[in-house]
Amino acid sequence: MTRLSRAAPLVLTAAAVLLAAWTQREWLSGRAGSGAREEQYTQVGPDTFVRNTDTVLVAVRSLARLESVAFHMERVIDLKEEHPRAFGMLKTQDTILLVAAGDVVAGIDLSKLQPEDVLVKPYERRVQLRVPPAEVLSVALDEKRTYVHSRRTTMLSKPGLDLESRARQQAVGSIRDAALQAGILDRAHQTATQTLRALLLSLGYEADFIRHE
Repeated sequence: MTRLSRAAPLVLTAAAVLLAAWTQREWLSGRAGSGAREEQYTQVGPDTFVRNTDTVLVAVRSLARLESVAFHMERVIDLKEEHPRAFGMLKTQDTILLVAAGDVVAGIDLSKLQPEDVLVKPYERRVQLRVPPAEVLSVALDEKRTYVHSRRTTMLSKPGLDLESRARQQAVGSIRDAALQAGILDRAHQTATQTLRALLLSLGYEADFIRHE
């Protein structure tokens, strides 16, 4: 038997020991990584956990908005979805009753001011300003006060996965329309001009406002 053949069992044994040690190290590191991943979950309720994922900044936009009024609105949304079954002989229903509360914010966007909209009369200490038309700047549901009152699905019907999302979208649109009907734009224009008048007066200028038609 040659020296190489006699050393072969020793080499195989050493390789097996090294492989076992490497496998154990990888397993332990995997357990440690799994524990670290489990620690990334934050408990937000008795039986609810949320994973702390990274937040990605997608875009940055500069704003020059003067928010002058906010309406708090409430609305009940009764949304129903029907599905024909048995060749149209039966109709199944999936309904949701959403109690929605939200805020509608209106004002003027000062970035829409053009040079010709501002006329300064320094000797008279007066400014003539044509303000942009008031507009709805944002509509947002109040998550603490918006909730699903009831959800009912008849037999042979499958619950719509997006029915609640559609109800919330319907709520946002109806709250916005209700605020417009309640005169939020007129109120926003009036409050915005009062704010601008006070600002110009603090600088020593009287203000005359021209409203866009």
